[in-house]
Amino acid sequence: MFRKPSSDLYPTEEKPGLRVRGGTRYTSSQGDYVCGSCGAEDHANGDDNVKALVEDYTANHGPSHGRK
Repeated sequence: MFRKPSSDLYPTEEKPGLRVRGGTRYTSSQGDYVCGSCGAEDHANGDDNVKALVEDYTANHGPSHGRK
């Protein structure tokens, strides 16, 4: 029996950011993000897809919006 993560852990427009949940023996990894600067959002399941999601967020969204 697995508990669903609390809804306040998911990123929203009011609380933008990145959430990653590691997989277990019976579940796959999950990830979500909402960018506070441009409003982009995405969701991924599975190790490879979550890794790509994190790379996209760090390269193009979140803190990278202030970089030049």
